[in-house]
Amino acid sequence: MSKKINIFMPCDEANQVCDKAQYKEASLLEKIKLNLHLLYCKTCRGYSKNNAKLTKRIEDSNLECLDPKCKEDMKKDLNKAIEEQVH
Repeated sequence: MSKKINIFMPCDEANQVCDKAQYKEASLLEKIKLNLHLLYCKTCRGYSKNNAKLTKRIEDSNLECLDPKCKEDMKKDLNKAIEEQVH
């Protein structure tokens, strides 16, 4: 039995692939199918465009994340505060 490749995708799948493509996790076939979908779906084109704008703004913002030790210290402090409230 031969396996057919369906080149059309529903909008919810297109949005998922758009998100994956944003983080460079989409396969070549997924990207091709997404681009075909974007040719005929105005709503998903808008979603994709907004996604690209958001990604660009985040990259341009030079955000700094907490280092892992600081995160772990905050987690311990939070757990300690929760434990004190429970008792």
